[in-house]
Amino acid sequence: MAEKFDHLEEHLEKFVENIRQLGIIVSDFQPSSQAGLNQKLNFIVTGLQDIDKCRQQLHDITVPLEVFEYIDQGRNPQLYTKECLERALARNEQVKGKIDTMKVRHL
Repeated sequence: MAEKFDHLEEHLEKFVENIRQLGIIVSDFQPSSQAGLNQKLNFIVTGLQDIDKCRQQLHDITVPLEVFEYIDQGRNPQLYTKECLERALARNEQVKGKIDTMKVRHL
């Protein structure tokens, strides 16, 4: 399973690097750099195709929307999992307390 994510991560890293290099080429564009620009654009198209191929292997993965909200807020998405576990534990303790109260009442 991790291989699928490693493969996607590798393609995403290459894609981001090509986008970064494209920004450099465009920001200082000279007519003599047209061939380099065209080549970089082709790399970007190929990169998007590679990422799309990875999508087929990951179609059964779902990510809660809250994870994207964490990312948008600049927070570590792993905190989402930690906070979910903490909420589940707190809720479990509440339910256990209610169960214990019901047991005492019925005795």
